[in-house]
Amino acid sequence: MHTHDTSVEVLTQAIVRYAVERVRMEPPLDGPRSQAELQAMAGDTISEHGMGGLEALRLFGDVLAPACISSDHPRFLSFVPTAPTEASVLFDLVVGASSIYGGSWMEGAGAVFAENQALRYIADLAGMPAEAGGVFVSGGTAGNLSALIAARHRWRQRAGGRFDRTRGLIISSKGAHSSIAQACRAMDTDEVSVTADAEGRLHVENLLEAIAGLAPEDRERVFAVVATCGTTNAGVIDDLTAAADIAEELGVWFHIDGAYGGAGLAAPSVRGRYDGIERADSFIVDPHKWLFAPYDCCALLYRDPLAARAAHRQHAEYLDVLHGEDDHHADQPWNPSDFAHHLSRRARGLPFWFSLAMYGTAAYSDAVETTLTVAHEGARLIEAAPHLELVMQPELSVVLFRRVGWTPQQYQGWSDRLLAEQTAFVVPTAWAGETVLRYCVVNPRTTLADIQLLIDTLS
Repeated sequence: MHTHDTSVEVLTQAIVRYAVERVRMEPPLDGPRSQAELQAMAGDTISEHGMGGLEALRLFGDVLAPACISSDHPRFLSFVPTAPTEASVLFDLVVGASSIYGGSWMEGAGAVFAENQALRYIADLAGMPAEAGGVFVSGGTAGNLSALIAARHRWRQRAGGRFDRTRGLIISSKGAHSSIAQACRAMDTDEVSVTADAEGRLHVENLLEAIAGLAPEDRERVFAVVATCGTTNAGVIDDLTAAADIAEELGVWFHIDGAYGGAGLAAPSVRGRYDGIERADSFIVDPHKWLFAPYDCCALLYRDPLAARAAHRQHAEYLDVLHGEDDHHADQPWNPSDFAHHLSRRARGLPFWFSLAMYGTAAYSDAVETTLTVAHEGARLIEAAPHLELVMQPELSVVLFRRVGWTPQQYQGWSDRLLAEQTAFVVPTAWAGETVLRYCVVNPRTTLADIQLLIDTLS
């Protein structure tokens, strides 16, 4: 298995050819198949002696890949799509081929150096201080959990042991991503979910009311305030300045989840909506969403990385060689494993770094602005269509709208038909208990004509 012979050379050429063709083609939309269908088409793929590389590649290309929806298709408009640059995808092949361990400076200094420069680009967009830093993790769920683990650790440290056995509490908005509640379950932590306004946004009045309603013993349990810049369902930005003020008044950690919407920091047209983000103790954004990197890639940044390192560093005899003598010294080697709930990791930030280095940050700003323009001009087309209504004016690149008079069954039938016809992938969502439609534009290859096509199919 570990020798390069003629058959492996043939396979190498076939795989590279497949990868390059996939990157450069207009991606197929494709769609899922049932377990029974895939079993009938693929059979049992694992056997004692194997099927050979070319046959396995054929099976993937002909059967398995077409059973996966292409999230980089310009009319994949559900959830939050992806749109990796050609450079980032090709460099992902390099990362996989290089066998880089990305957990420590000792083993991956060059990779960590490059990743940290990409993290610095994001930190500068957010206005975070020069000492800010962090790590690339798998996704927003991992980023939010790691940030909140660091927040709780600092709260307990500052209490000098008084809260070591106390169940902590965080304050977030009802518009927060589901991963915040998941993090609370994983940490055995309570969550106060603040009522959002009519657009799903955290506002200061509701936040103050929620805090005023806390008993004194519960207020002591608060260790973090969580805000969102770009909610997943509606794409709105919380009142970050108000949330920062409350966190400062309470003396607790301020975390901002920008997994989807944080990329809007790159667009001058909406940068002012993020005022207050520079005060965050931690911040996440997923480059695999709206910053044109391949899966999986979440940037997790800390205002004070030493606080995160104190929470996350793992201690074992065989790891001592990676660390300096003083755990609290700022000049220790930068080990990415110290900044999240992981140890082993691939250098998943490198494809993003390579694309940034190749194209430059101005190209990124232009691409984000392009998607914002398409999303907002599409909203104007919806407003002009007599059979459609906007639920609200879009703030970023998510647009919520309704088809007048439709039932939930009609929405689902329309969605199923569009996918079956390979026209688009747009699924219904819920807003204030009502079934509506939603599209999210993060792909610069999505055009206004694509949005018009959707509108026409709804008539």
